[in-house]
Amino acid sequence: MKLISSLLLAGAIALPQVAQAEELGTDIEFGERTYGFEIIEEQLVANSKLYRYDSGLTFEYPDAVRGIYVTGHSAGGARFERLLKLLNTTDLNAMVIDIKDDYGNLTYKPGEDSKFFGNEIGKPYIKDPRKMLETLEAEKVYPIARIVVFKDSVLAEQKPELSFKDGNDVWKNGRGEAFVNPFMKEVWDHNVDIAIEAAKMGFQEIQFDYVRFPEGFEKRHDTLKYSMDEYTDSELDPVQRRVEAVTDFVAYAKEKLKPYDVDVSVDIFGYSATLPEAPGIGQNFTKISENVDVISSMIYPSHWTSYFGIAKPDLEPYKLVAEYAKVENAKLGSLENPPVSRPWLQDFSAPWLGSGNFLRYGKNEVEAQIKALKDNGINEYLLWNAGNNYTEGVNFKQ
Repeated sequence: MKLISSLLLAGAIALPQVAQAEELGTDIEFGERTYGFEIIEEQLVANSKLYRYDSGLTFEYPDAVRGIYVTGHSAGGARFERLLKLLNTTDLNAMVIDIKDDYGNLTYKPGEDSKFFGNEIGKPYIKDPRKMLETLEAEKVYPIARIVVFKDSVLAEQKPELSFKDGNDVWKNGRGEAFVNPFMKEVWDHNVDIAIEAAKMGFQEIQFDYVRFPEGFEKRHDTLKYSMDEYTDSELDPVQRRVEAVTDFVAYAKEKLKPYDVDVSVDIFGYSATLPEAPGIGQNFTKISENVDVISSMIYPSHWTSYFGIAKPDLEPYKLVAEYAKVENAKLGSLENPPVSRPWLQDFSAPWLGSGNFLRYGKNEVEAQIKALKDNGINEYLLWNAGNNYTEGVNFKQ
């Protein structure tokens, strides 16, 4: 592998001087020596193919990512062709494809060379991920692997010690979903290993979702049973300790993925950008943004209460998105190296809000959100529809 060759080469450069010093019986002060070569620029290493894993697939980053969410079932089924046709006939150009889904399952069967081979989390939704990616390469569709991190009912049931327990049982939220513990490095590695596998397949970006504690965790953090792992002796208060754990995971994942030449993105609640941090779930917009290439706030109008002075946000998609964009721009503008902003937009209706509180979302509503971003200097976005039924006839490039 190219990465291994590079490491061996680096070792070979330093070795002669070390051996010579041992022969002469001299002590080496490693902190003060240069070993006869210039310090390698990190950017030079990052841009050199010598130091990067090569999946064998080539994708060009689009002028601006305009993508759709695709489930494992859709990616591996008949709907895939229909979604490809949508992208081929519009200005959409990217797919966010489930690789680890909302239950904790892999959407493909890992091969014999995978550490997940034989694990029941592998499901045959996508029969041949490599063939799928080769199709996307041929069609010039930018591929992003979605990995749901800390919402993971499967891992929680397999290893209850990695989850939160209510008495002797794994704790579940009101929807029957279990979470695993962001304080635990074993949980981090489980997800990073999946991300590395996706990068080796040929995905160009890893998108981590549910990078957080369960909603409302601040109300039960001192009653549930769970390990604090390396954070046990932290002097931070409970809120900051959660923020630290979530931020540390993102930084850890990005570092581990460096050799695989992929971008790292994180989905985050839109309201997290409007607060110093979301106290229960551990999301700090600024700290997460400092550790990713792309930040994707979920700003669906239907998911806001009365905010930005808008009584019924679902009825005013342009205004809601525009007001949010102003807040986000200010936060990202304060960073030395801000990530790309690529928000999630709403392409679904929310009748659960009740009569008079929601709109039937279609062409006008989707275009209104895209225009609101564009008017505020944000050119990238992703469309969410859980059933992958996207509105046609939209001007996706406002």
